[in-house]
Amino acid sequence: MPLRIAVGGFLHESHSFAPRPTRYVDFVSPGGWLGLTEGEPLLAGIRGRSVPLAGAIEAADAAGVTLVPLAWCFANPAGPVQDEAFERIAALICARLSHALDAGPLDGVYLDLHGAAVSDSFPDMEGELLRRVRAIVGGTPLTISVDPHCNLTAAMVERSDAIAPFRTYPHVDMPAAGGRAMALLLERIKRGKPWARAFKQIDFWIPITSQCTLMPPMSPVFDERGRIASETKVAELGFCFGFPYADFADCGAAVAAYAETEAEAQKAVGALVDYVNARETSFKLDVVPAEAAVAEAIRLSNSSKRPIVIADTQDNPGGGGHGDTTGLLAELIRQNAQGAVLGLINDADAAAAYHRAGTGASITLALGGKSDGVPLTVTAKVLKLTDGQFTYTGPMGKGNPANHGLTALIEVAPGIRVIVVSNKAQVYDQELFRHVGLEPADCKILVLKSSVHFRADFQPIAERVIVATAPGPVVADPSVFPFKHLRKGVRLNPRHA
Repeated sequence: MPLRIAVGGFLHESHSFAPRPTRYVDFVSPGGWLGLTEGEPLLAGIRGRSVPLAGAIEAADAAGVTLVPLAWCFANPAGPVQDEAFERIAALICARLSHALDAGPLDGVYLDLHGAAVSDSFPDMEGELLRRVRAIVGGTPLTISVDPHCNLTAAMVERSDAIAPFRTYPHVDMPAAGGRAMALLLERIKRGKPWARAFKQIDFWIPITSQCTLMPPMSPVFDERGRIASETKVAELGFCFGFPYADFADCGAAVAAYAETEAEAQKAVGALVDYVNARETSFKLDVVPAEAAVAEAIRLSNSSKRPIVIADTQDNPGGGGHGDTTGLLAELIRQNAQGAVLGLINDADAAAAYHRAGTGASITLALGGKSDGVPLTVTAKVLKLTDGQFTYTGPMGKGNPANHGLTALIEVAPGIRVIVVSNKAQVYDQELFRHVGLEPADCKILVLKSSVHFRADFQPIAERVIVATAPGPVVADPSVFPFKHLRKGVRLNPRHA
């Protein structure tokens, strides 16, 4: 008889100080992502997408496993998940799990989770979901995949048989992580007993802009992770560098290992934590104020044959920003940044107004600023209009459908253009520009609402990348927020040399 394994997922990255909470409807209709889906449609809807569950399904198919689909959902990063949303979705997953058991024994469970979700009542939302799942399935083997921005907790480690974090940021290995979690689950079923485990938190927060695995200071950490894992023969050595915007005790970086013995697991965890601690000063912030960033981009673009990229990191929709602050746009206009294209401003009202006006029209309106109350009044010429639907082609999202809603390419000043969309989204794929008729490699200055994910597709074409600080909730230095629930002694910034 083939193994019978239940699969599902519940993904959110929660920013305790973001301007908007995350509602149930945000999981039902998450823009370009697959909305809340349950039962058999889940498998068809996920296959072929660039998400962890797709990789898990592929690995299970290759092993001849019978999959029992539960429910899966995602919502864009924002404020904490409202209780209604958590309770309804958790109940749906658990009810389907109960029905699956009514139909016959389960050999295992795999869940596609994020790891940095906070709900109104449960600061460790994944830990609570796993508690409920464990109450239903008991000791049935259970593995999960998580984003490396996971704020990993002891409860998550104890309530799962193995945790497989992605190993890249930008996250180009999401399906691979899901496949690894499924492989671990199959091995756990085969061995017939749990692995020993170890867990340890790191005592300083790593800034988002220092977490990119494409380059130092983070790339050597993952090289070392691989070396330690190989030498200690762990089943999995997971490093989560945390999401430093969640106001609860376990926010921050942590390491977990699963091995034959507790001594082996502890040895691996200790070695990696020691390595990260020894490099603490290398994780310092490296950002530039908006005024200086734009000035430097203009200077460089005057002689460069390739685009200068400015990352608007603090309004990153992938970290809880709304994608609509206008501080960097105002600076582009003030400094007359010729050849600059800003991707994007998330403003459904403005996009609809541009569509009503039509291509070639010039209209004056207050653009953006819905999340912070600071719009920018511009007189813009409408250059191109689209429905915002296309397919991602870059390393992170290749094959995933995008749905930005009504979209407009506008010129807000001579030589300065903006892509305005109706659905919140982070800019990590060049196809956003191409679908409005722009080839990113031909632009002088590209301004992107993103912190790190953009690097997968845009860094290869860039002459230089400048990470700028302009208004937005995903502040480069999270210590400015009024945290109340952190554990004693954790440092909100790395120590300086």
